[in-house]
Amino acid sequence: MSLNGSDQDPWGKPGSSGQKPENNQPNGGEQKPNWNDNSQNKEQSPPDIEEVFSNLLKKLGGGNGGKQRGNAPSFNAGRLLPIAVTAGVLFWGISGLYTVKEAERGVVLRFGELNSIVQPGLNWKPTFIDSVIPVNVEQVKELKTQGSMLTQDENMVKVEMTVQYRVQDPAKYLFSVTNADDSLNQATDSALRYVIGHMSMDDILTTGRSIVRENTWKALNDIIHSYDMGLEVLDVNFQSARPPEEVKAAFDDAIKAQEDEQRYIREAEAYAREQEPIARGNAQRIIEEATAYKDQIVLSAQGEVERLQRLLPEFKASPQLLRERLYIQSMEKVMANTPKVMLDANGGNNLTVLPLEQILATKNATNPQQPKSDSAQSAVNFKAGSSEPTTSSSPTVAPQNVENRQGRFN
Repeated sequence: MSLNGSDQDPWGKPGSSGQKPENNQPNGGEQKPNWNDNSQNKEQSPPDIEEVFSNLLKKLGGGNGGKQRGNAPSFNAGRLLPIAVTAGVLFWGISGLYTVKEAERGVVLRFGELNSIVQPGLNWKPTFIDSVIPVNVEQVKELKTQGSMLTQDENMVKVEMTVQYRVQDPAKYLFSVTNADDSLNQATDSALRYVIGHMSMDDILTTGRSIVRENTWKALNDIIHSYDMGLEVLDVNFQSARPPEEVKAAFDDAIKAQEDEQRYIREAEAYAREQEPIARGNAQRIIEEATAYKDQIVLSAQGEVERLQRLLPEFKASPQLLRERLYIQSMEKVMANTPKVMLDANGGNNLTVLPLEQILATKNATNPQQPKSDSAQSAVNFKAGSSEPTTSSSPTVAPQNVENRQGRFN
């Protein structure tokens, strides 16, 4: 097949005839193809990688791609600039990713100025523009302070105290004061010295420990409130208070005495709680007895009133006789509870005493069925249905005659 009216070797140089090479030519008269002659054999050479990159850079707006015809390839820095810019942008974007932990808050500074506070999780910041400072807001920190302080009564005492706190506002914690932890330490020392200076040493070492703790906590909150440091005081623990070594033994004795005092107070309170129910029971019993006695007296008085009201008609009928009867009854009641002694006035210088109590006791023991005072019956009897009194069968007793009346009181 001939192209353009002449035969041409497809592997030969363009423009050469299709004649076979002579035998005196090297390589057996066979001509090798020239793969480097791109200007004349472009369509038959393999694809050039550099040319592919040059075309890509042209599309991206890069410099001149390809090679100059007939010249060696030259290095062009404009080709690598877009690649470097793209890689730099990617690296800058990836470097801005950061993570804030669950217990932390991120304080974002833009060119050194406070910009915002970010929450936990994955976040992004423009590198070289923003910086992030993580602050733990859930960790409970502990601050210890101690020192020798002067009390109100001009004694020295060594005090140790621990303060527990945490960050409440990260921005204020970082920027309100130079060092929030150091400022809190100084505020605690100031508050503690103020409280110790307004209390006596005995109270600090014995019963005033809780008062020192509460007053220090209150004073510390007042101080840090004016600083606005973004801190929250959770607890104040009063660790110990010790006197100087020179007087430690005396103060130990004082503390022991205070403890004994408290123990005695507790024992007294326990005894009081034990005796109080018993005393209440006794008081209630006495009240009940008094109430019963009152009811008894009232009922007895009412009975006497009723009895006297029934005797009133008889008194109106015979006043003298009723007076005699009432007198005898009253004397029986009085003399029954009165020791009785009989004296013999006719014995001269000799005094005869009759123990009537023993005689009556012997008589009652011999005749238990016999009433103690048989002769104590009324001398006046009233007939039923009649207001006229009648004399009894017993002889009339004259009040003036003691010998005739003695039988009535046996």
